[in-house]
Amino acid sequence: MLRFKILASVLPLLAAAVFARGEIGSVSHPCVAIGDTSVELTSLFWTAPIQIAFTDDPAQATVRVQITDDADAADFAVVDDGASDEPSACQDNPSTHLVAISSQGGRDRPTVYLTSEGPADYRIYVRSKTFSQKEAAALIVGAHGGHRHLQAASL
Repeated sequence: MLRFKILASVLPLLAAAVFARGEIGSVSHPCVAIGDTSVELTSLFWTAPIQIAFTDDPAQATVRVQITDDADAADFAVVDDGASDEPSACQDNPSTHLVAISSQGGRDRPTVYLTSEGPADYRIYVRSKTFSQKEAAALIVGAHGGHRHLQAASL
């Protein structure tokens, strides 16, 4: 009976820890350093001030992100070979901006349309074992506060 009481008292604590952390164990989230700050994806949507939604309908998009095959033509390029022994740019960085990927669009959050053709607000190149194209798009849009990239004016 005592074992059952101990188990019954530990289970709520374990559930609270899992709920607060989002996952059991240490999980690395895609993160990029931009100047003195960094932008990191989080699965804890309520902690992220910027939430990015995705759509398959270009008419509903507020931001267009083009997937390019040319790293030189990209505004944001991610190339890696998987996990690294190097410390993350987001570790111990108090100025990390959290971004979450939302399942629903809305007026208050950027809605991204991924395309392989232009025109686009951002162009990304992704060859990664740790970043998906969607995650890279969320990071670049989140790094700019969810706003469209301002193109230079031409005469």
